[in-house]
Amino acid sequence: MSIAATAPHAALAGNPIRNDWSQAEVEALFNLPFMDLLYRAQTLHRQFFDPNEVQISTLLSIKTGGCPEDCNYCPQSAQFDTGLKASKLMQVEKVLAEARAAKEQGASRFCMGAAWRSPKDQDLDTVCAMVEGVKAMGMETCVTLGMLRPDQALKLKDAGLDYYNHNLDTSEEHYGNIITTRTYQDRLDTLDAVRSAGINVCCGGIMGLGEGREDRASLIRTLATLPQHPDSVPINLLVKVEGTPLDQADQVDPIEFVRTIAVARITMPASVVRLSAGREDMSDEMQALCFAAGANSIFYGERLLTTLNPAQQRDMKLFQKLGLRSMQVEVEADACE
Repeated sequence: MSIAATAPHAALAGNPIRNDWSQAEVEALFNLPFMDLLYRAQTLHRQFFDPNEVQISTLLSIKTGGCPEDCNYCPQSAQFDTGLKASKLMQVEKVLAEARAAKEQGASRFCMGAAWRSPKDQDLDTVCAMVEGVKAMGMETCVTLGMLRPDQALKLKDAGLDYYNHNLDTSEEHYGNIITTRTYQDRLDTLDAVRSAGINVCCGGIMGLGEGREDRASLIRTLATLPQHPDSVPINLLVKVEGTPLDQADQVDPIEFVRTIAVARITMPASVVRLSAGREDMSDEMQALCFAAGANSIFYGERLLTTLNPAQQRDMKLFQKLGLRSMQVEVEADACE
């Protein structure tokens, strides 16, 4: 019997949390009939989560533009003319005001992003003050600041940081076609520093970078064979921005995107899978299929860093249609003491 016939069944036998996925096994999942794939993803999803709960996060750009990296999809790169002006790091109180507003609108996690290759130590002190302030509101905290040294990760942990986001973006094989200013290993080293500091890892990728199905399978295999699965796995759909090298990239087929969500759920069943950037261009039906495939987190608000996100009213209407509700989280009160 072929791997294509046996591997998906193995995912449902015994302990479904594995760190030894092969490329062939992950590709076999992608190649399943669509309804079989959805069924298996939904079955596993229900073992670990309430299928009608979705975790709501808000993302704020605390320092926009001027990044020296050459990520071909990113409007914040200083190497591309996208009309975006670089800004300075926001003041702590302004960030905390945004966090309060996000909490009032139903967000349980507040994520802060800065367009840096890696943070300077003095800027990291300011970010730590933001983390402490948001944590004191009873929200989960997440930051994405670029590459980190181990000592910087420990400093963020001491401030009470819950999650650090650092995406792999695409497969190791395709990575050099998208980014040349840092290596794949650089990204893996930052993940190791974050995990070693005791911070939850948020790590996923972007669909629509000119990759093939084998690249999507390779990305998920890399994530699912880390020493510990990422606690949160954001799956992004490329938002094409004029002036970036990928502004004319081919659209990802919606069913292929849903397949990617489902395979992420099967291979990392205990992780929160976030339907992330690109929702502005997704129909309600496409998003509903993503939730059925195991996505159980979204970014909520009108902007994601520099790109548009669905209006909150549209999200709430969709939740009502599908009978979804916001996931409640418990934050350790003494984490930043």
